[in-house]
Amino acid sequence: MSILPYRTSDLPGVGGRIKVEPEDFLVEEIPAYRPSGDGDHLYLWIEKRDLSHEFLLRHLARGLDISPRDIGTAGIKDRRAVTRQWISMPRSVESRLAQLDLVGLRILQTATHTNKLKTGHLKGNRFRIRIRDTETDALSAAERIAETLRLYGFPNYYGGQRFGRDGDTLRAGWRVLTGKVRPQRRDSRLRLQLSAVQSHLFNECLRRRIDDGLLDRVLPGDVMQVVETGGLFVVEDETTEQSRATTGETVVTGPLFGPKMKAAEGEVAAREATVLTESGLRVQNFERFKKLTRGARRAYLIRPDELAVEWGEHGILVSVTLPPGSYATVLLRELMKGESDLESVSPDSSS
Repeated sequence: MSILPYRTSDLPGVGGRIKVEPEDFLVEEIPAYRPSGDGDHLYLWIEKRDLSHEFLLRHLARGLDISPRDIGTAGIKDRRAVTRQWISMPRSVESRLAQLDLVGLRILQTATHTNKLKTGHLKGNRFRIRIRDTETDALSAAERIAETLRLYGFPNYYGGQRFGRDGDTLRAGWRVLTGKVRPQRRDSRLRLQLSAVQSHLFNECLRRRIDDGLLDRVLPGDVMQVVETGGLFVVEDETTEQSRATTGETVVTGPLFGPKMKAAEGEVAAREATVLTESGLRVQNFERFKKLTRGARRAYLIRPDELAVEWGEHGILVSVTLPPGSYATVLLRELMKGESDLESVSPDSSS
């Protein structure tokens, strides 16, 4: 296994530790819309402390006598944290909310809406994170790194939590995709396992792009994303698109392999195909589970919004707003060069 490369490899990190206490990692969703005040779906604005996403859903379902599938969320939030987010459920359970009793959960607001909350129904997440036990002169080092990330962005890797403890979620998904294991029809973890494989392949494509000095280069055949709208298009005029990417109007994307993924062309397509082939997979492997692995594109770079570092009680305080699907821990690894590091894990359990 190897460490995935940094954007700021030439700058020393601040070291330190995160998530010593749940309050060291504060997350607040920025919703895509507000509940309308009418409809058959009950929206709860909740605060959870030191609770995993899965445990929260199981407890709510059991306490309200509904299926976990009836509960909608816009995204999975960290366990070792204090997080605020919207969740939805059938309006019919409203009278039973008072019977809920879970340490670490507070219902801050209720409202109604016309549709169930679904994954991706958010604009982003706002973070305030404390890094404890940092190195000497940590604030100065953090400010230098933060300035680089504001100007040029950071690699949009999937965080290590995506792959499970010691990569076990990744390896499980790889065994399913290669036909070594037949998935259980009702295995609720299957989507996460298959997604871990897609995420690993994305990270590997991004790693090779950085290793080859192409992180900030636009290549003919690249699939670009318009940052404001999310629209995708294939590069034809390299010079024009390089200018737009440099100003942050667009960003180069990498593959989340699947039958519906927008394909790159030319040299870029060949580079992505090499990563897939060397993993022992083909697009046809993902077609077997096309409802779970449709395929998509993901930005290679993220330019963080409102990134600020300051000295606070017990360490460095980092404030930042990130788009959906981006990992604060990946940004933190640039600052820390330590605890929140990322290894390029292998999906093959025999390696």
